[in-house]
Amino acid sequence: MAAANGHSDKSLSLGVVVFDGYEPLDIWGPLELFSSMSGTKPIQLSVISHRPGLVTTKVPPSKLASKGATMATYIEATHSFADAPPLDILLIPGGVGNRALQENNDTSVQDFVAARYPSLQYLLSVCTGAAALAQAGVLEGRRATSSKAAWEWVVTHGVNVTWVPTARWVVDGNVWTSSGVSAGLDMVYAFLRHYYSDDIQGVEDMINLIEYAPHTDPHWDAFSIVHKVPGANLSESVVDCVRPAGF
Repeated sequence: MAAANGHSDKSLSLGVVVFDGYEPLDIWGPLELFSSMSGTKPIQLSVISHRPGLVTTKVPPSKLASKGATMATYIEATHSFADAPPLDILLIPGGVGNRALQENNDTSVQDFVAARYPSLQYLLSVCTGAAALAQAGVLEGRRATSSKAAWEWVVTHGVNVTWVPTARWVVDGNVWTSSGVSAGLDMVYAFLRHYYSDDIQGVEDMINLIEYAPHTDPHWDAFSIVHKVPGANLSESVVDCVRPAGF
């Protein structure tokens, strides 16, 4: 399923799933990088949800509604789960909303992941989006990571998943999973270097243009210490040297 890297001249169909209560940076961080790359690479975006139209970051009615943001922001879904186009890459975010989906017995996100995974080149998740991958059965027999703040909840999902407690992101075959929220930026930077391996300089130019210094060690996440994730070395230093790309 994983295509050979070096895709600079190929059109890329990117799909992003959203649901009420999604975490904004889980989406907008990766989209900033993909959007910036689309200045030199052909990338088409589909935003996919239950139905086309505006999707809010406000958590829907549930026991967890009070846990979400009171300031709502929106993104417009271009497609429903039923009419989404063929995709090369699919990205699943986290957010309190995915817990609300589970509470309300809404399996639409995990069902979409399970249905589309066989035809994807790559499947990516940010933060607690990994729970949907686990529920879809995609992570069975794989290594994965997720939000360190929500670790205890996420790791209850899936069968035969090797959850990596200290990773910033994990790559297992064509499945990429990241730690919490901002880690999506770091994972997607690494992913773009992989996907556009024939133009790594172009990826570095992009990340420096938006003035973001990515965390480049996938094996270590300081927030595993901050949130005291089981398996983390709590005595390890949290001082991390992050530098601009290429320096």
